[in-house]
Amino acid sequence: MNSKSIPNDYENLSWPEVKNIASKKGSTIIWPFGAVEQHGPQLPLATDSIFVDEIVNEVLKLIPEEIPLKKFPTQYFGFSPEHIGFDGTITLSSSLLTNLIVEVGSQLSEIGFDRLILLNGHGGQISLLNTASRELKNIAPDLSIFPCFLWSGVDGLSDLIPESELENGLHASLAETSLMLKMKPELVGDERPCENINAQIPKGWSLEGDAPLAWVTKELSNSGVIGDSRGANEELGHDLKKLLINHWYNMLLSLMSSDWPC
Repeated sequence: MNSKSIPNDYENLSWPEVKNIASKKGSTIIWPFGAVEQHGPQLPLATDSIFVDEIVNEVLKLIPEEIPLKKFPTQYFGFSPEHIGFDGTITLSSSLLTNLIVEVGSQLSEIGFDRLILLNGHGGQISLLNTASRELKNIAPDLSIFPCFLWSGVDGLSDLIPESELENGLHASLAETSLMLKMKPELVGDERPCENINAQIPKGWSLEGDAPLAWVTKELSNSGVIGDSRGANEELGHDLKKLLINHWYNMLLSLMSSDWPC
């Protein structure tokens, strides 16, 4: 009889397999979060979801099977009110997404999982997932919850992306267009918009940063792109993908090799 390989995807496990994995010290679920929202005329609506889903899948291929780490189905619909006004954008309310995380997370805790990583690929819901994690922690105190952003803390981005794009390439610009050219080039259109931020922003303030503005895309861009996508290329996308995979492989292996904070 052939020995069955244990899948990385939670939904492909049997209930005894889930029970066995959850009973192990440090058992962890990684739940990718994305969005279905406009990404300019050249990128698919599911850009953020595609990125986080593929990075997690690639990382899990490198993680030894005996490590109790499994992937939840990627949450494609997210919180995207800033992109309303561009056809195709679908946004959930903040309360609905919070309730989803609380309800599902509390059940994972009851099953016996020790940790839940919310790996978010959409910058517009970073704060929301932080808040939802605290709501869940109050309901499931035995569950350790990590709200993380796919692009945060990744060393080496400044070596690949110009400073102007790191600061102002907020959406569907150089980095995202290049990464999609590497991952799914068949979904990338020919347009390469450039819509830079021309407003004189007072010192210390910014669209995103220590003292940010709650912006909506329609106020900043006609195309939906915020930044410069003109230099996007597959080689840059290859380097970005490699950087993200290496970063999250090391992060997950480090966490799974420890008892923290279980």
